[in-house]
Parts: sequence; structure tokens; C-alpha cells
Amino acid sequence: MDRECVSLLPRVCEVLAASGSSLPDDTILEKLLDWFTALTEAGESLLEACPCLLEFISAVIHDTASAPGVLSFTLRLIGLLAAAEDAFRILKESLVLDLVFSCKHWQELGLWEDPCIRIGWIQGLRTTLQHPNGLSFFVQADFIEPLLQLQTDTSLFVASAANQMLAHVLLFCQPVSSVGCNGTDKKEDEQNTRASKAVVENPAEPIEINQDCTAVVDAISEYLKRALGVPKGSTQLHQCQQTLRLLALLLGQTKPPLGDKLLQTVTASLEEMVAADCSELTLPLMDVILAACSRLPDQRITRLLTFMLNVRKPADLVHAAAAFLRGGHHDRVHTAQSVRLLLLPLDIISGQNLLGTNTAGDVHRFAMTEQLKSKTSCISMISVCLTNTPQIAHMDPDCLPCAPDLIVSGILSLLRICSGDSFSSSAGCSEVFRNVIGSGKVQKCALEALTAVSNSPGANGKLTDVFTLLIQYLDNPDSDPTVLHKSYQALVKWMSVCTDISFITDQLRQDLIQVVKKRACDMRWEVRDSTMEFLGHLGAMRVCQASAEQACNASEALLGGCCCTTPLLREALQDPESYVRASAIKALAQTVMHSWQEGAAPTQEQTEIVTRLLEILSQDTEGFARRAVVKFFIAWFSSHSSHTPPSSPASPSCSLLMQSVRSVLSRGSADLDWEVKVHTLELAELLLDKAFLGHRSYTKGSDARPAQPHAYAVMTDRAYTLHTHGESRTQETESDLVEVLNSLVEQGVISALLSGLFDCDRPVALKACRLLITLRVTVCPASQGDPDVCAATATVARVSCELPRAGWAQEIRKILGVRTEANAERDLNALNATSFEDHSEEGASAVSHCEHVSVCEALGSLGLDERLEILSRSSDHVHNSPLSLLQDILTASTSHTHANTQPGQEVIVDCY
Repeated sequence: MDRECVSLLPRVCEVLAASGSSLPDDTILEKLLDWFTALTEAGESLLEACPCLLEFISAVIHDTASAPGVLSFTLRLIGLLAAAEDAFRILKESLVLDLVFSCKHWQELGLWEDPCIRIGWIQGLRTTLQHPNGLSFFVQADFIEPLLQLQTDTSLFVASAANQMLAHVLLFCQPVSSVGCNGTDKKEDEQNTRASKAVVENPAEPIEINQDCTAVVDAISEYLKRALGVPKGSTQLHQCQQTLRLLALLLGQTKPPLGDKLLQTVTASLEEMVAADCSELTLPLMDVILAACSRLPDQRITRLLTFMLNVRKPADLVHAAAAFLRGGHHDRVHTAQSVRLLLLPLDIISGQNLLGTNTAGDVHRFAMTEQLKSKTSCISMISVCLTNTPQIAHMDPDCLPCAPDLIVSGILSLLRICSGDSFSSSAGCSEVFRNVIGSGKVQKCALEALTAVSNSPGANGKLTDVFTLLIQYLDNPDSDPTVLHKSYQALVKWMSVCTDISFITDQLRQDLIQVVKKRACDMRWEVRDSTMEFLGHLGAMRVCQASAEQACNASEALLGGCCCTTPLLREALQDPESYVRASAIKALAQTVMHSWQEGAAPTQEQTEIVTRLLEILSQDTEGFARRAVVKFFIAWFSSHSSHTPPSSPASPSCSLLMQSVRSVLSRGSADLDWEVKVHTLELAELLLDKAFLGHRSYTKGSDARPAQPHAYAVMTDRAYTLHTHGESRTQETESDLVEVLNSLVEQGVISALLSGLFDCDRPVALKACRLLITLRVTVCPASQGDPDVCAATATVARVSCELPRAGWAQEIRKILGVRTEANAERDLNALNATSFEDHSEEGASAVSHCEHVSVCEALGSLGLDERLEILSRSSDHVHNSPLSLLQDILTASTSHTHANTQPGQEVIVDCY
């Protein structure tokens, strides 16, 4: 433990013991306990390192005015200390354990009713059970009874903690070879394994240890047998549900012989509960049965499962079948049975004969039909059915009663019925139709199912039907925004799996165009936003047509291309809702940009779009749209760069792009939104990658930090470095580098990077710093002190960047000004020879008054490596430490005391 922490901890303990309810931060105690836990797990003895903890514990547990939060913390701390056998012995001899874990003690104080006390009691006791002495203490104090009572506590947090504790106790008694079943938490497995080894391998008290384990197992088994039964009231029902959850947890983590003993104890009770057909117990019972199936295959459990899937109410059968499929079991008989149960509601409503000629499904048909006539039950059952339909459609055909494409037909029929199509309802049960007509919940579930079955076997044969239905849904004036959004999603998904769209007729295309135009002007912004997203997805998708040799753009194939989509997207740039504007900008990048890569002169429309985007970047009040604008130019530049060799002359369309880049960098780097600034730096990074493409000294990517960086000595024997035989770079190479660097300055890349370096948002400054280091590696001379190097790189060193008169430039002037005072003569020579244009009356009196700065000088003087080291640390490096936590507690305590004498003063504390 850190020496400073050891010295501060006694004072912190005094503050916490006397804090009452005036803790400065609700999470202080949790953070403190986390620190103590980490020390314990590292093998450190807390009592040896921090003897003041015993005084703190004694002060708190004997002070009836202690805050419940502090008491709960103390209980967990005691459990953490008692996890070590030496500390356990000390706490036991001092009677601390007997006092703090006595339920009667807390009840007499009137504190047991507080849930945080009960939580602290459970968690502290659980941590204590790490060795045989802990188990003996648990058994001898008869803690099993109150723990079993807490298992049905009114607080869900307490009940859950009690469940976990009971499982922990039982697994503590499980033989080592049985611990670590599949599906249990890895950390929990390790704890249980260590605990079990301690019990089994400890030679000190083998008979007593064995008796303790037997007592625990017997007590829990007896409780399960007593608590499980047909409930006769709401209280018993709650107890039954909680006990079933506990049983599922235990069966899921035990192996023979312990699991067999539990199963033997509860089988009769489970059979009675299954036969009672209590709907509220269906899912908890299924959890128990499936947990037993996965761990302990047994004929009794198989019989219970068969009963659950046969002799119950229709709604319960559907939920039980869904639970079975979710369990992922590979029992072919029960899988086929579950599939038939889940398809039955869809079969009844759609009339698609999904169950085939097999009459096994008819056993439940009448009861299911009657249940579907109730609207609440109908919507619930059909929703469960639809949720599981995608999994069913992709199953082994041997488990299916029909072909997967017939399931798609069933979903389509249901969607038609929901929209009020009376013709589609002629084959189904007309008495059920009224429950699903216009039901938004059923429509959403059905559309999600339709989307998910798009790649199921045989689905291609339903493409025309699917497209026709989805266009009808998009055109339906009664469709709510979510239904329309899911209809668009389904259309995109089915398009993505199409190998050939020649089946789409001209009429379908015209219908789609009309409905998209209609929805682009919808009064609801959510619908307009979904429409813009849909246009973007189509623009980014490639599809095939039988008449075409190559794949074409989906937007062109379905909507006629830019002549339809571009006017809609341009209009959406003026939309009053920022989400719609952002979606429209993204869709423009996906839809129209490919037509801008041909090298032709920019059209008036392209120029107007770019102008509008720049207006949004500088004037829009919402960050969503401004971020989308910068991403638009990133996508445009990336696409252009990938198609244009670096040596090729700039095309007219490239000129339009490059003319816009400076404005984007200038406006984006000055934005108030940090994400806009980060995206702006991403654009700057692309410009750097393009400019230095092919030069070996350039490391692409801002995250790649060069080895052994230094403010000056950063060049290697690669491109732009001195040759090993004393030769300087060739005049041509030097000239190329100057041209590239001047171009980056002209485009505003250097200014954007320098601006980002001094940004108050760490992600912005970090990215800018990495990019500047990458640039320094590429362009700066290897040694400023070598005369030959200075002569060879004088031209590059004269490349300068203009500094604005305010903002981030002030920081650069300040840094370079301080450097000038320390190195006046050298800086004056550098000023006259290369880098600075003096605007002062006295010549080179001060760097801070200059309007230009040498790029190389700035890169070498800004301490980039030190900045990178600092920026790479998260704030946790400074604030998230035990020492900081202890200091904050003491500071908060002092502030609180002062605040009590100064009314109205707010105490603000940041305990990491």
C-alpha cells in the first residue's frame, strides 16, 4: 500500500465514522471498498497494513447514530477482512463477527428494515465464506434461516442477493471436481473452486467440516421441498416464483451428486406445480426444467417438459415453447413440438396451412382459436410467435412442418390482414381478424420477422409479393412512423439479398417513386428522416439486373437515379429538423457522390449543393448536421483519392472539392462541437496521406507513433533524410517537399492541426498531436545543429504558416516567445535566415509579435512528445487513484464543516 495512503487512512476513518448522513458523495464508500478489495486480491493483509480499520469498525458498530450507508459499508468491509483466516480469527475473538452478523442486533436497533443494511449483511456474510472457519461460523450461528427468508424479500435487490448467496453457500459445499460447470460465471467458478478446496483439503477438522456441509445441503433441500407447491394466494405465489428462480440457479450450477439430491428433493413438488397449470409459474417452471435438462438429463425432467408442452393453457403453451427454443436444446422431438405450437397462432390467423396435413397440431387448435378471440391474448401470443419465427425459418427442415417459404407467406398474409385487406382474410379465422387489424404492435413484430426471414431457404420466390406489400404499407396513410421505418428497413434488407431485381416491374418502380416522394414531404419529421435514410441505403447498394452485364446502383435501378433522389435530398437540406438535415447530407454522400467522380466540370447543381453544405457547417445550430457535412467531405475526398492517381492533373470536379477543403478545415476546426473538430482532423489526416503518398518517411495513420520521437532528431535513413555518405537531399526532392508543405499550408491543414493541438477537448488535442508528430517525422531536419543539414534544408525551413491574431495562435506565440528569451541569439539567426517575418519596429525583438511561423520551427518547439504523453493519459491517471479518493474525502469533510458556518455555500466534490 502506498505510504501516503497509509498515513491518510486513519483520518479518513475518523471522518467516515463521524460522518452520519453527511457524506460528500454517494459513491465514496463503493470506491473505497473497491480499493480494499483490489488490495486483498493482490495478497495484501488489510489489518496488518491498516490497523486503524479495527478502530473504525468498533466505532461504527457501537454508535447507534451511524448512517445506514456507513453501516452497510462496514458490514461488507468486515466480510472482506474475514475472508482471510488470520483476520477472521481476530474478528471472531473480539466478538465483532457475532455482533455485526446478528439479525437480532439490527432488529433491536430498528435498522433491519433498511434494505441497505440487509444487503450489507448478505454481501458481508458471503465474502466471509472463503474458508472452513467461515462455513462453521455460518452453520453454528444458524444463518441459513434468515437467509432463506430474505430470498423472498420485498426488495428485489435483497431477494436477488439472497438467491446468489444461497447458491454460493451450496456450491461452497460441492466437491471440487463438480465445481465449474459450463455456463457459470468464470470469477464465480474460481471463488467456488478455492472455497471447496479449502473445505475438502483442510485436514484440521474433517468431520466437523463434513457435518457443516451436510447441514447446509439438508437445510436448503428441506426449504425447497417446503416452499415449492401450488400457491394459494399472492404471497405464496411470490414465494413460489422466487424459490423457482433459486432452484433454476442451483440446478444450473451443480453437478452430481449434489444436483441429483436437489432434483430428487423437488421432483414431486415440480410435478404438482406443472399439473396445477398456473400461468404465472409457466416461465419460472420452464427455467427450472431447462436448467435441469442442460445439467442433469433425467427421465423425470423429460416427462415434465413433455407435460409443459402438452397439457396447459394455449398462451402458456406458446410461452413454454418459446422458452424451450431460447434454451438452445437439440431434442428433436420437443423442438418439432415447440415449432408446431409457435406456428399454430399464425396458421390459424393466416390460413396458410403451416402445419401441413399432420393432425398433431389440431390437438390444441380449438383451444388456441378460442384464446385468440381475446384481443389481449391474441396480440401477446402472435407477438411471441412472430419473435421466434426467424429462428424457426432457419431450422433443419426435418424439424419443420412446412417449407420455410410458406412461413414467409404466413407473415405476408398477417400483414395484409393487419392493414384491413379483407381478401387475404378469407382463408383464416374471421373472428380473430378484428384483434389484429390496425394493431401497431403486431405490424412491427411482423415487419421485424419479415426482415429477418429474407435470407431463409426459398425466400427469393416471394420477392414480388414482399415488395408489393411493403410499398402498400409505405403508402398507407394509417401507418405510424415506426411501422414506416420498419417497412423501409425490410425493403432494404430484401434488396440486399436479391441476386436479380429484374422481377421488379415498371409499375412497382413507379409506385415506389411516388410513395418516396410522398413520404419525403410527410408532416412527421420521423417519417422524413426514415425516408432520407432509405434513399441513402439505396444509393450505397449495388444490385444486379438480368439485362445488365454489371451490377448497378440500387437507387438508379429502382428510383431512376439522381433525377429523382437529388431534388428530394436538396429540399431536405432546408428541413427544420436537424436529424432530417443530417440524414439528407449522409444520403447525398451515398447517392450523388459517385456521379461527381467522372472528372467533368462541376454542374451548377453540384456547386449549389457544396455551397449549401458549407452554409450548414458555419450556420447550423445543431451538431448533427455539422458533423454530417464534414463526413460528407471526408467521403468525397476518400472516394476521389481512391480513383485518382497522385500524379494525375486535377480534374474540374477535383478543383471544386479542393476549393472547399480550406473552408471545411477552417470552419470545422473552430466549431464548438468536439466531434465536428475530430472529424475535421480526420479530413486533415486524409490530406496528409494524399500529399505524402509514396514517401517512405511518412507513417500513414495518426495512431502510429514513430519510434524514439524527438523534437528535432526524428528523421531516419528513409526518404527526405540525409544520405549515409554525407550527401544532402537532391534539389528535386527538396523542391518536392517544399511544394507539398506549401500546399498543406495553403489548404489550411497546418492551421487546423495547430488549432486542434490547443483545443480544450482531449480527443481533439490528442489526434492533432499525433498528426503533428507524424508530420514532423516527415518534414523536419534530422539535426538543427549540423551546418550541412541546415544548408540542405533551408528551403523547407522557410515554409511558414500564418498565425491568426487570437485564439490558439496566442499559445504558440507564448511558447515561442519564452523560447526566444532563453535562446535569443539562436532564434534571432533563425528568424533572419528562415522562419519569421518580422512586423515589429525593432526587427526581431520578440517572436510573439510575428504573424508567420516556420512550420519546422513550430513542430520542433511545441514539445509534442511531452504533450502526447500527457494527452495519452486519461483523467484517471491524475484523479482516479486511492490517494486522490482519500484526499477528496478529507477535503470534502473540511468543506462541509465550513459550509455549515456559511449558509448558502455549495460544496462541490469530485471523488473521482
